[in-house]
Amino acid sequence: MTRPRILVVGAGFAGVECVRRLERKLSPDEADVTLVTPFSYQLYLPLLPQVASGVLTPQSIALSLRRSARYRTRIIPGGAIGVDLKAKVCVVRTITDRIVNEPYDYLVLAPGSVTRTFDIPGLTDNAFGMKTLAEAAYIRDHVISQLDLADASQDPAERASRLQFVVVGGGYAGTETAACLQKLTHSAVRRYPRLDPKLIKWHLIDIAPQLMPELGDKLGRSAQEVLRRRGIEVSLGVSIAKAGPEEVTFTDGRVVPTRTLIWTAGVVASPLIATLDAETVRGRLVVSPEMTLPGSDGVFALGDSAAVPDLAKGDEGAVCPPTAQHAMRQGKAVADNVIATLRGTPLQPYEHKDLGLVVDLGGRDAVSKPLGVELRGLPAQVAARGYHWWALRTGVAKVRVATNWTLNALAGDDFVRTGFQARRPAKLKDFEYTDTYLTPDQVRAHVEGSRPAAG
Repeated sequence: MTRPRILVVGAGFAGVECVRRLERKLSPDEADVTLVTPFSYQLYLPLLPQVASGVLTPQSIALSLRRSARYRTRIIPGGAIGVDLKAKVCVVRTITDRIVNEPYDYLVLAPGSVTRTFDIPGLTDNAFGMKTLAEAAYIRDHVISQLDLADASQDPAERASRLQFVVVGGGYAGTETAACLQKLTHSAVRRYPRLDPKLIKWHLIDIAPQLMPELGDKLGRSAQEVLRRRGIEVSLGVSIAKAGPEEVTFTDGRVVPTRTLIWTAGVVASPLIATLDAETVRGRLVVSPEMTLPGSDGVFALGDSAAVPDLAKGDEGAVCPPTAQHAMRQGKAVADNVIATLRGTPLQPYEHKDLGLVVDLGGRDAVSKPLGVELRGLPAQVAARGYHWWALRTGVAKVRVATNWTLNALAGDDFVRTGFQARRPAKLKDFEYTDTYLTPDQVRAHVEGSRPAAG
């Protein structure tokens, strides 16, 4: 008798929590667990802006999947590009561009999300994203290189364009990115005596009428006041009309000369979801409260790519927001339901009351709303960093992050470029590989064409 094959797609918060629980609760002879992910680490995504600004090193928020004492999961280094639900086969493109079929008995879909883009001329060719570890490290190099190039330039127009920075997206990612990177340039310019600090300008824009509406009016205004006090120009009700290599045109008609456009205007479910030919809500898979995919035996979906009903809200049609705290808890709940399916016991619905939100603006500035309590300044910063530190999965990661925070507070930054800034610039389209996925018809044709001929 062969053991049941459990295939988990994605090593984000949801996928990793699911795999870890399966390893803890299943005996080795009860099932085989396989994980599909391009990298053998879990990225602690909320701290990416601190990597971009140099407060944290990249390694400190990349949590190795092979450190677990119970580690026995087989990892396929690649990304799932299609799923044939009828044949129970997942099509995987490995990191060497080889396409392989991975059969399964139970499938856990946690592929996460990708940066949401719009049909804006020049956007994907000229904007940077903030969704991967490579992007964060690259943006740090890029921002420091702009200071270096501006300092060396004899052309006032070039110098002005290199010292203006535009961040699009007034959610948590965009607000924290603008805040942390502004502190980086504010501190770094002291090492550039030829540069006038007044030439460095940061713009944060969003089409919404307020920053981070989930925090409420008061905290949103508090965050906006912190940013404006630092000299960041916040423009609401505004987006990008056109993006070029040396200037950006806003929808209100302003043209800003800049070599740095950072796009953080939301996320959408992984393109993998479109290959399933299943029902979706705003791109996310429709699932039951137990996170099973209706009509597909042994298939579970969770995290950013699934519209998991939010039973704690009590509103019909409410779905869980794509946040880390929900993804982590959903991962554990799905693992329990996979085990229940294996053992023939009842499945349990997912329910979790949101614990609140934390936003780290760098230094002693923060706004937080833990358990509905509004905090500002140092208390909010303690809450924000305390939550992130607690949420890190391994003790090694906790030590590294705490050490980085302490060193940065005491010694500051050396503003060193690490070499990611190559001669050919890499932009949004170069990091997330959203053009590698198959259509449902292509998935079926590939799976059927890979089967051995009968007889």
